[in-house]
Amino acid sequence: MSAPARLLQQHRTTVVPEMMKQFKYSSTMAVPHLAKVIVNMGVGAAKEDIKILDGAVEELALVTGQRPSVTRARKSIANFKLRQGMPIGCRVTLRGRRMYEFIDRLVNIALPRVRDFRGVPTKAFDGRGNYTLGITDALIFPELSAGKLERMRGMNITIVTTARTDNEARALLEGLGMPFRKAA
Repeated sequence: MSAPARLLQQHRTTVVPEMMKQFKYSSTMAVPHLAKVIVNMGVGAAKEDIKILDGAVEELALVTGQRPSVTRARKSIANFKLRQGMPIGCRVTLRGRRMYEFIDRLVNIALPRVRDFRGVPTKAFDGRGNYTLGITDALIFPELSAGKLERMRGMNITIVTTARTDNEARALLEGLGMPFRKAA
């Protein structure tokens, strides 16, 4: 069996003791941890050309290291020329080692490559300890090269934690290295 992911080691050795001290948890099992990461890529142009969706699936597989599932329209919308069951995007749910490795690459490699990066917004918490981050250009991931891509795509990354409040989730993500914006 291989060694645990670097970010998981950091969580166990530094984040858990800090959070136990900060939030006065009685047990290490009460400390919040990452539950899953969902990476979603919407491809509205796939209704005209299915090859665009194939490219998005390939990109998402390269970035996450896991084959994505194709999402389909739940209901028909005439104004968008959309029929129920048409493929409109793809998504991946990461858990365990892949989840920690993806967050590690996102925080330490991809986000610093964003032009004029000042940190991720702090207002993207949902009130239950989950955080959603929108990325407009997937080229920040080193696995993708500009020469191979036919178009620029963005993605939504949802980090689901076991935290009950946004403050606990923010402390957890800060401990894992998430670069939040400083209040001006």
